[in-house]
Amino acid sequence: MSDVRHVLVLPDRDAAEEVAEALGERFPIDEEPRLVRDALAGEDDAEDAQWLVVLRDEEGRLDPGELDEFAGEWDGWREEP
Repeated sequence: MSDVRHVLVLPDRDAAEEVAEALGERFPIDEEPRLVRDALAGEDDAEDAQWLVVLRDEEGRLDPGELDEFAGEWDGWREEP
C-alpha cells in the first residue's frame, strides 16, 4: 500500500467544508477528509487564509484531473505533490 495523498486548495473555510462534504458523494473515499487552515505567508488575518482539504488515496483510485476539476467548482485546485 502506498501513502498517496491529495491536497485540494480552497479559498475559504466555507468552500473547504462544502468540498469535504461533497467528496464522499462524488468519489469513492474510505475516510473523512481533513481540513487544514493554511495561512498565507506574512498574513496574520484569518480572512487571508486558504483552506486545504487533505484526503488519503492509498489504493490510487482517485483521478487527479477529476479532483482538480471538482475543486475548481469552488474556485480551488488540486496541489501537485
